[in-house]
Amino acid sequence: MLALCKTAPEVDGLELRQIDKPSPGAGEIRLRVRFAGVCGTDMHIYHWAPRMARRMVLPRVMGHEVCGIVDEIGEGVTGIKLGDQVSLESHISCGHCRPCMLDQRHLCVDTRYPGIDVDGGFAEWVVVPASIAWINPPDFSPRLSAMMEPFGIAVHACGEGTGVSGQRVLVNGCGPIGLMAVAAARALGARQVIAADLNPVRLGTAEALGASHCINPASHDLTKEVLALTGGEGADVVIELTGAEAGLHAALASLRRGGDFRLIGAPSHPVTLDLTQWVRTGPTIHSIHGRRIWRSWSEAADLIADGRVDLSPLVSHIVPLEDARDAFQLVLDGQAVKPLLSVHG
Repeated sequence: MLALCKTAPEVDGLELRQIDKPSPGAGEIRLRVRFAGVCGTDMHIYHWAPRMARRMVLPRVMGHEVCGIVDEIGEGVTGIKLGDQVSLESHISCGHCRPCMLDQRHLCVDTRYPGIDVDGGFAEWVVVPASIAWINPPDFSPRLSAMMEPFGIAVHACGEGTGVSGQRVLVNGCGPIGLMAVAAARALGARQVIAADLNPVRLGTAEALGASHCINPASHDLTKEVLALTGGEGADVVIELTGAEAGLHAALASLRRGGDFRLIGAPSHPVTLDLTQWVRTGPTIHSIHGRRIWRSWSEAADLIADGRVDLSPLVSHIVPLEDARDAFQLVLDGQAVKPLLSVHG
């Protein structure tokens, strides 16, 4: 079967290969992949970021945002049948560490990931533990199915702390998850949704998804703009996704006293923070890692099923698996919002 693999510990290092079609073992299922999304983690792997270099064993089939059809079921699997269309939760948790036992499987100390620790879904078929499969309705869009995993992160962020209902929300960084956060915040009753990004294409998509104001920090001072839009008080909720030190500081400065700061985008290196300012202004910091399993999935599915969120404007490109490298180039060139690889689309 055809698969896109990370084969070399360097920038790029991607290769399309013919590899053996896998078979499921006990507790596993095999999916005939329909669509798979290229995400920020995949771009980190492309650039061979240090945190990936420490754990990946190469060669590795990439990809964890997957929609597929169950075509083989391993021994002992129940609750899943042949022909089910599923999305994949990307956290393969151990089930017995303390976070897992406290219903915090998204924080499992021994988490493994498709596309990093085991072969992923940038391939014609993929084998995964049945425990990470989310079954979608038969008529659910397979393209949207491939985006349920990142959408769950956005829903998780909007639901943490004080939520978003009736609040002024700043989404700083409008990559796919940031754009999904814009849509989710609007659907969940945010009073105001301010979107910020350096890329005009992303800002245009944010506006289409319901952002009330869009700010490009390259031409406008983010904090001054947010203060002006909020009567000088600052945003009640900031969802930070840039992963940049400057973006992190600007987002913190845009938060009102006592507001909620929800961190998704992690900087690639240690940054300097003024904790004295934190003590004076009293923000509540929430680290958003993955989804609450399966709560975030249920909430995300309801938002789509009820027609309150439409993720289709995010799909900027459909790229055949055999041209998968083109999808990465589109992201590198700033042309793509969310490219999907079409396998058995």
